[in-house]
Amino acid sequence: AGAGAGAGAGPALRSYPHSAVLDGAGSYLLRWGRRGSALALRLEVRTRGYVGFGLSASGGMASADIVLGGVKGGQPYLQDYFTDENRVLKKDPQQDYHLEYAMENSTHTILAFSRELHTCDTNDKSITESTVRVIWAYHHKDMGEAGQNYHGSNRGTKSLRLLNPEREEVSSASLPFFDLTNKDVPVPDKDTTYWCQMFKIPVQHEKHHVTKVEPLIQKGHENLVHHILLYQCSSNLNDSVLDYGHECYHPNMPDSFLTCETVIFAWAIGGEGFTYPPHVGLSIGTAADPLFVLMEVHYDNPTFTEGLIDNSGLRLIYTPVLRKYDAGVIEAGLWVSLFHNIPPGMPEFVSEGHCTLECLEEALGAERPAGIQVFAVLLHAHLAGRAIRMRHFHNGEEQKLLAYDDEFDFNFQEFQYLKEERTILPGDNLVTECHYSTVDRIRMTWGGLSTRNEMCLSYLLYYPRINLTRCASIPDIMEQLQFIGVKEIYRPVRTWPFIIKSPKQYKNLSFMDAMNKFKWSRAEGLSYNQLVLKLPVNVRCSKTDNAEWSIQGMTALPPEIERPYKTEPVICSSSSCLSCSLFLTLLCIVYTTASTIGNTGPFV
Repeated sequence: AGAGAGAGAGPALRSYPHSAVLDGAGSYLLRWGRRGSALALRLEVRTRGYVGFGLSASGGMASADIVLGGVKGGQPYLQDYFTDENRVLKKDPQQDYHLEYAMENSTHTILAFSRELHTCDTNDKSITESTVRVIWAYHHKDMGEAGQNYHGSNRGTKSLRLLNPEREEVSSASLPFFDLTNKDVPVPDKDTTYWCQMFKIPVQHEKHHVTKVEPLIQKGHENLVHHILLYQCSSNLNDSVLDYGHECYHPNMPDSFLTCETVIFAWAIGGEGFTYPPHVGLSIGTAADPLFVLMEVHYDNPTFTEGLIDNSGLRLIYTPVLRKYDAGVIEAGLWVSLFHNIPPGMPEFVSEGHCTLECLEEALGAERPAGIQVFAVLLHAHLAGRAIRMRHFHNGEEQKLLAYDDEFDFNFQEFQYLKEERTILPGDNLVTECHYSTVDRIRMTWGGLSTRNEMCLSYLLYYPRINLTRCASIPDIMEQLQFIGVKEIYRPVRTWPFIIKSPKQYKNLSFMDAMNKFKWSRAEGLSYNQLVLKLPVNVRCSKTDNAEWSIQGMTALPPEIERPYKTEPVICSSSSCLSCSLFLTLLCIVYTTASTIGNTGPFV
């Protein structure tokens, strides 16, 4: 079987509840699990040479935190490295990765090791609940053989959440399911397409619970299908709406599509299936449940590829064994509109969308005075997005963040399970805080549907289901325009975007053209940002079936909140070999003395 090191087979596989295949060929499997203040990792790689693993802010080699290891001549080795901004590999003077098990057989190398989440080492990346861009590589030879061994094409990157809370997986193998999939949709040769197709839920007349939703992405279209939203539509429709799909948000779009306002599920690129907690399910089959649903698929085709035909969609797995609660979804954040805008050339710009206390007071006060329980959140932005936080205020006091991603990756968006369910009460405030970078842009970035436009949204999965589907805000546009010197617009407003009357330099320009004409500097952008965050907001507070709570359309002031958000202090612990168990200490000595690794290596 080959050479091994460590006790028995190393830590049991149950120590690594999460796993991901990092490469397309299935040659590199990562398993991991949290162990107190440390993370335990296990690499299973189809090679008899070295294996590389790392954490990177960008997904590239620059300024990365790297570990390299393998088994050579029967002796295990593992070494902590880092790269500088020029991608030069250097041995880390503080060795924070600790080998626990190593094995090599005729085909594979297996390495099990651990590392503290926060190591006090400036060359290491802290491991948090944010997205982590994992980088990987391997070579058929061990380190030091034949000099510098470059990994060639055996390398890549994958975004993951390494601190996923463990969740109870209920086997769904024997449960019934139905698929909602597009049928031969011709994807236009344009940048962004939203395609809408109406479906009828096949389960009727008796209540069931959907327990899991899985994406069915056509092979080869993993980068084309950017996100899928499932909306509940009016139950007064008839089967004639099922006959054809159509581009969403199009002037010729069927009127029936306008009745589909309530998001009941959201999936975005990079995400996997979503399993509901054991006590919650998405209700189907009763008069209050979705009968007609609209599936909106966002196709992202920046290369304008012609002739693409897509059949992607969703699989819904359900059970007649009812759970205690029905799940609901609330869309919170910034209403998608041109009133949300970001100046060009800004290394950081912050936008905030408010689920206001006025909306939550009215809706929860009427429907659920005891509050709702949020159990998962999906944070959503587009290409300029860099970080998103969901802030929660109760009686004006800030609570722990509901959800956050300080390393937001446009290509990896999925529901985050909360470690502990959070109660949202009448009169609470929820603020979706989005951080953007537009340093590479020379024109304004506008709120909108294209991936080149921006969004700032949070989708909250909660129970028990109430009649609140959207809790959002729009900032006041006139005060934004006054910042660039606009004095008057033509009234009544007959065109969109509306036209400016004065001053002279903006006369007869649309407000979009005027904002683009303004000479933005970073200092101006910063001043504008400070203004926008304090502006009154227009409240959006929606029910199902296009109905609205009475607070809809009212003006409210954003809450007085501390900016920037103060992150909780990190307690870091340097775990040198002295703090390892005796077994690890001995293993450290073995691989340190047996290693022939120098100060530079092949991981470039």
